[in-house]
Amino acid sequence: MTTEDQRVGKSHVGWRPERLREHREAHGLTLEQAGERVRAVAEQAKLKGVPAANPQTLWQHEQGEVYPGPHYRRAYCLLYRATDPELGFRNPLPGEDTQFKLTPMNDQRNGSHVLAVERALLRIGAGSSEADAMGLQQRILDAWKRRHTGGDPNRPQVVLVGGFAGSGKTEFARFLTQLTGWPLLDKDPLTRPLVEQLLVALGGDANDRHTDLYRERVRPVEYDCLMQAAYANINCGISTVLTAPFIAEMTSEAWMSRLTNRCSALGVDVSPIWVQCDRDSMREYISFRSAARDAWKLQRWDEYMSTVDMDLRPAVPHLVVDNRMGTAISLADQARHALGAVYG
Repeated sequence: MTTEDQRVGKSHVGWRPERLREHREAHGLTLEQAGERVRAVAEQAKLKGVPAANPQTLWQHEQGEVYPGPHYRRAYCLLYRATDPELGFRNPLPGEDTQFKLTPMNDQRNGSHVLAVERALLRIGAGSSEADAMGLQQRILDAWKRRHTGGDPNRPQVVLVGGFAGSGKTEFARFLTQLTGWPLLDKDPLTRPLVEQLLVALGGDANDRHTDLYRERVRPVEYDCLMQAAYANINCGISTVLTAPFIAEMTSEAWMSRLTNRCSALGVDVSPIWVQCDRDSMREYISFRSAARDAWKLQRWDEYMSTVDMDLRPAVPHLVVDNRMGTAISLADQARHALGAVYG
């Protein structure tokens, strides 16, 4: 596993550590004060692995001696109300520097929380010509607003959030549930105890996610459990967000047709969302979550990546969230922080 002190800045294209110091000084903070604020904002945002943020670590970040890990970068973005490129962590993606400017947190009466949510939802874009990105964005906004006014005139909605390991799909799915109040069904916590016990009972390794034993005998049961839980909500007309890789499922027209037809018969709409990420960010996210099931991937990264088609997309009309370099998750953090200031 890569540790914080092993991520040397010279290996990160576009990194400009002096910008962290510039933002800190513009906010009138000492290193000690900035560390306290980083810890506070990370705890408030419920970021996993809240950083210690001692002055020495922040000084190393600002001097370019150590490249901040993902938890630090997310906390810095929340603290300074800035994006990764604005803080000098990387170069902007094409078009990223033309997106909305972040709204100051102390300007709550002009709808800054609404702007923050809308900006984050704009990360959902059409992945195919038939997909209605604006339609789902509006549905999510309506559901969020009606949580505070009551009533939802729309048909129930099932949102599938898929993508490769470490793409950020779980974080984005959680963001959608926080906006809408729709229940979240996450494959890993929902099925992991069953999967681990089943693998052991079949003579395998509890953390196996790469052998034929898992793929052929366990994975189908795992996804069947997830979908049975989903259908329990669907049969009741309850909008639901599901998150799992869905690699085989979203790329199968037959599987998606069965799901869509079954839901349609019950008056429920289906929206597949694919979370796009880059290789380096995927590896970083996987490393930081320190899950035993990821050990094989990290130990044989090149071998694992040889099986990953970064251009893979669902075989049906779908939406895409561009989370390369963590852009979508960063904006989701900003929106959640803005909502917490207004409704917290």
